[in-house]
Amino acid sequence: MRLFIPILLSFAGMLVAADMPAFRTDAEGPAALKVERDGKPLKWFQPVDGEFPPDGSAHAISGELIRVDHLERRFKLRVDRNDSQDASLLDLPLDATLLPYGSIWYHGAPATLQDIPLGTHLHGLFFLAKPGDKTPLSETPYGRKTPDWEFRRCFRIEDDFTFHERQKQLWKIESVDLKTAKLTATLMADGKAVGKGKPAIFDLLSSTRVFQGNSFTDLKALQPGQNVLLNLTWATLYGPGRITRVWIDETSRALATQAQLETHRDYLRVHGFPGWIQAVDDRTQAVTLALFGGIDVKLFDELSLIDEKPFGWPLSKPEDNPKAPKGTIAVARDSLMTYDPTNDRKGGNILDIKKGPLEPGSSGVQVKVKCDMLLEGYRPRRVVRFYPATWKVITLPLEEQFDGPE
Repeated sequence: MRLFIPILLSFAGMLVAADMPAFRTDAEGPAALKVERDGKPLKWFQPVDGEFPPDGSAHAISGELIRVDHLERRFKLRVDRNDSQDASLLDLPLDATLLPYGSIWYHGAPATLQDIPLGTHLHGLFFLAKPGDKTPLSETPYGRKTPDWEFRRCFRIEDDFTFHERQKQLWKIESVDLKTAKLTATLMADGKAVGKGKPAIFDLLSSTRVFQGNSFTDLKALQPGQNVLLNLTWATLYGPGRITRVWIDETSRALATQAQLETHRDYLRVHGFPGWIQAVDDRTQAVTLALFGGIDVKLFDELSLIDEKPFGWPLSKPEDNPKAPKGTIAVARDSLMTYDPTNDRKGGNILDIKKGPLEPGSSGVQVKVKCDMLLEGYRPRRVVRFYPATWKVITLPLEEQFDGPE
């Protein structure tokens, strides 16, 4: 029996070790903290080209959006203050670029960087910069850097509205004082206070927009007992933050989400589904694509729609079956920017549409397309845009085409 117990404990230890990820996570403490496992340094996960990252492998950083290059999907956050930062490293910027499969969320719906106003407080998930990345950093006083400065590849960003709604959380208003412009609220989930349950005191602005029902109203509509969602600015600079937008009820929140959802759908129908190539069959000229996540799932239903005579169809020869669903592929950069999608795309009949399990960064949707011609950029792991034949492909503004500015 004495021999059996150590063996059992050893086996249990092996099971626990097997459940642990082979990379660092936020559970191990601040990013700058050195962590070891079995006497060896535990490193953060590095994304691999052409592969989606494992769940839970990114590092969470929040901050305020202070600069945007929406064409290259680059942005800058003023990182929130927290207890792990030295006083001299507060309020410094993080320069980041969205991964090709990186997603943006605003008002509970997919978005692009140009949809989000500067000054919006955001929550994000980030990976370390690619080894050898020499992209210059923002100039800061005395060359100081935020402790998280190396996490420069973004997997996801979302506003406070989306962040709390996704976790089924609402702010319960405890009190409103319009004379001092203060609103006190407690974050709730399932009728219980989140975390330590300590109320937060937010600043109200004369410009704070209050949404109720299918319209907006004034600050007098804010009352104790209401369960609301907030968007903030100046978070952690002078307390919890200043309220820029507040949604009082479910109707106003649903309208905000629906409006952003339609903006997203309009954008995708012009710019195409983003994804990357998984396989190319040179003999049959069939290309298999994996479409990225962060896309309204209803748009995938349009892959099966049929248009026998699509507008601006650029193929050099007729597709095999005009009465079947079809589409075209345009080569894109990691920023998802294309070159000249009106002309630089090939395709034909959709041979197969598969819907597999979701994984981080992926929609789970795989499309196999018979192409009339295989372009140089149709190679595994290359980023592309896919246009169902029912989507009218039009010439984009010059700045949205990579060769346009030249």
